[in-house]
This record gives sequence, C-alpha cells and structure tokens, in this order.
Amino acid sequence: MTKQLIECVPNISEGRDINKINEIANIVETVDGVRLLDVDPGAATNRTVITFVGEPEPVIEAAFRLIKKASELIDMSQHSGEHPRFGATDVCPLVPISGISIDETAKYAHKLGERIGEELGIPGFFYENAAKQEVRKNLANCRPVSYTHLTLPTIYSV
Repeated sequence: MTKQLIECVPNISEGRDINKINEIANIVETVDGVRLLDVDPGAATNRTVITFVGEPEPVIEAAFRLIKKASELIDMSQHSGEHPRFGATDVCPLVPISGISIDETAKYAHKLGERIGEELGIPGFFYENAAKQEVRKNLANCRPVSYTHLTLPTIYSV
C-alpha cells in the first residue's frame, strides 16, 4: 500500500514579527512524522504562508496545534495588512500529495475543522473541494465584505 501524504499550507495573519512567526511555525515539528518545508513571511501583507507535509493524521494534529498557537499569539484587533483575512489563521488548505484522493483529503479537512470548532471555539468555513455548500466553493464567497476582528473563523480547503 502506498503511503498517504498530504501537504498543509496555513496562512497566518502575522508577517512582521519573526519571533511570533517562528513560534507558530515551529509548533508543527512537535508532531512526529511532520516535516516543516517552508515559512514565507510578507511584511506588506502582514501574512505568512507556512508549508508542511506528512501522513494525514499527524498533519491535521500539527495544523490544530499551529492554529491554536496562532490564536494565542496574534491579536487581530491590532492587525493591519494589504491582504484580506479572516482570523489569526486565515486559510488552512490541505493538498493531496501521494496515495490519497482529493475526496479523502476533504474528510481530513472536515475532521480538523470540527475539532477546532469544538476544542478552540473557532468557527470555520470549508471551500473548494471541501465545501459543504455549493456557494462556498469559491473562496471569495466565504470572505465577508468588511472585516471585523470579532469574527475570527479559519477556512479550510482541499
């Protein structure tokens, strides 16, 4: 049987404070079997794209820890940047890499989102192939017209 591998590419709403960025990104390596591939901060957007890979269960555990840490360290009421954003973790796409279908990967996105909602109280929207409603397939339909720091969802895609 082929080993299943997925990639996770969360975008956090911090691109300027390297200490916060590193603390959030490095949390993924506390999960056995997950490899941190890239951390790409952007000062103008005040956003960092983090990329890691592994088998599905360890990856969603690492994503959960990352989202939890981001929610603890990033104060969205003080956030500014050129990119639209939802919350401390804006998007958290899961990408099938090897031995797993896009539909199977979507089930892991749902599992992650449900856990985040239950344990962290952070709402989320599923989009693209993980969308539970046709209107949510397009990310633009998930974002509010105007941002408020009182609504801090994370959005998941496959």
